Amino acid sequence: MSAIDSLIEALQVLPGVGPKSAQRMALHLLLRQRQGGVALGAALQAAMRDVRQCAVCRNLTEHEVCGICRDERRDDSLLCVVESPADVLAIEQAGGFRGRYFVLNGRLSPLEGIGPEELGMDQLEARIEDLKPDEVILATNPTVEGEATAHYVTQLIGGRVQRISRIAHGVPLGGEIEYTDGGTLAHALQGRRSIGHDLG
Repeated sequence: MSAIDSLIEALQVLPGVGPKSAQRMALHLLLRQRQGGVALGAALQAAMRDVRQCAVCRNLTEHEVCGICRDERRDDSLLCVVESPADVLAIEQAGGFRGRYFVLNGRLSPLEGIGPEELGMDQLEARIEDLKPDEVILATNPTVEGEATAHYVTQLIGGRVQRISRIAHGVPLGGEIEYTDGGTLAHALQGRRSIGHDLG
């Protein structure tokens, strides 16, 4: 196999990249971005060698313990359980949350062979025992697997924390009800909250 073919095949490990996209990327790097390609290769090698899971929360980090877990200013009373490091990045970029995290790195999916062991449920239990948070926020995605994972975690840790909550899912800010799909609307209605005092 030629070096070009090997590069095209290697690029296809990325999600959403098929043969045509990989070919376009490879040719672009070879014809117009040689320096960028070398930098990309070096960055990939360094990341593959140095990045690992945080020993405490399972987020991705170059250190034994990630920066969020080392930050003493974080609120130990809140523990947010997410599916992936991408969720941590999204929540951190949104701002407003100063608690701790636990990253499952997946969700329950028996068809894909992903069970509680793969999601580090024993580590989650140990984390709760160690941190003793007042509230655990389940921030798994609103998919069938995400809901099943949230339900499993609720059953697993029920009684060990004062409060278990689920992030709200529903109509996005700025969205219009008539253009919102049925599943999202159903979630929005089920997750409704009071905005005033009940009469009587």
